[in-house]
Amino acid sequence: MRHARNGARRCTRVAMASRAQIISSNPASTSSRPAATRVKHINLALQGGGAHGAFTWGVLDRLLEDPRIAVEGVSATSSGAMNAVIMAYGLTIGGREGAREALGNFWRRVAQGAASFSPLQASLFEIVSLFLSPYQLDPFNYNPLRHVVERAVDFERLRHGSAVRLFLSATNVRSGKVKIFTDKEITADCVLASACLPTLYKAVEVDGEHYWDGGYMGNPQLFPLIYSCASRDILVVQSIRWNGPRSRRRPAVS
Repeated sequence: MRHARNGARRCTRVAMASRAQIISSNPASTSSRPAATRVKHINLALQGGGAHGAFTWGVLDRLLEDPRIAVEGVSATSSGAMNAVIMAYGLTIGGREGAREALGNFWRRVAQGAASFSPLQASLFEIVSLFLSPYQLDPFNYNPLRHVVERAVDFERLRHGSAVRLFLSATNVRSGKVKIFTDKEITADCVLASACLPTLYKAVEVDGEHYWDGGYMGNPQLFPLIYSCASRDILVVQSIRWNGPRSRRRPAVS
């Protein structure tokens, strides 16, 4: 996990260098202004991707280190939703350093929980899940992430004054449409609904409706940031690599 975080930090140095050039070239930023006023407000779109969310942690940690960048809103899905909620709560109660500490503590707890399962156990469960549904495998509806999330976030505190706007995506099982949970209504169930893979967990019920992972309808959704936030810049943090359609042409042979 340390390698994942360090790798993400190295990757983001290049991105942040280019962002710094954009900020410094902004006509609104002049040399006559005090340095403290040169803050670029952006929105974040955080993809899901299971354990790849640890790479997103590295990106967020680097962004939180830079006082020139402030986050207005975050749209997120699945593991991205967990990163978003943890960061928002940390910012709310402890500012930038509080957010960095909260993210670090969260992913260390996730790693400790994953370490309790051997590779053989994980492989066996993956094979069995191909033939049996969570309703057969897990009659007690146990989700190990629930305890970690509830321990890390005071959701009542977050609902009454989040430092950033939150938009978490989930897929409505009945209608197949996307549901956006905002910081005004956020609960642990909303976060778990956004990260509910139907092959592993039972659908999560929120206010009488059942939800699965939001990645099926948007990974992540961008429209909440476009229509609900003042910032015109969206930084998409990808945790799933996409190379585009493969070319059918064979490489030229000289």
